[in-house]
Amino acid sequence: MDYTQAFVISAAGMTVERARVDVAAVNLANANTVQDPQGGVYRPLRAVARNTGMASFAGLVEAADGDAALPALPTVSVEAADVAPRMVYDPGHSFANTKGFVAYPGVDTAVEMVTMMSATRAYEANVAAMNAARTMALKALDIGGST
Repeated sequence: MDYTQAFVISAAGMTVERARVDVAAVNLANANTVQDPQGGVYRPLRAVARNTGMASFAGLVEAADGDAALPALPTVSVEAADVAPRMVYDPGHSFANTKGFVAYPGVDTAVEMVTMMSATRAYEANVAAMNAARTMALKALDIGGST
């Protein structure tokens, strides 16, 4: 495998993990909002990574062994989750319905914090992999340059 492919793979992983952190931060910021700009209840978002290529594991191993082109990397999209709103009884609130309940977004703060921490760790792992590939490439240049 060419070392530049390792950089591209790590960068794709960092892009996905960055999107997961951003989405978790947006969800946490809107966890206690009563209304979104369109007048409805905020719907939590999810970062969904999709592999655009349909390569099998054996195909990926063969591509890495030879001089084949880099397989398709995952792309990330942000989609609204279909989560029911959290109903809180607060009859004095200006957005309360006729029964006295206020609809808050169905954001689970514990899940969002765990998502943020795991995405941060995965991002750090991709940075470490990129740094390892960089170190190996520099070492190869040092070895090749001294002969």
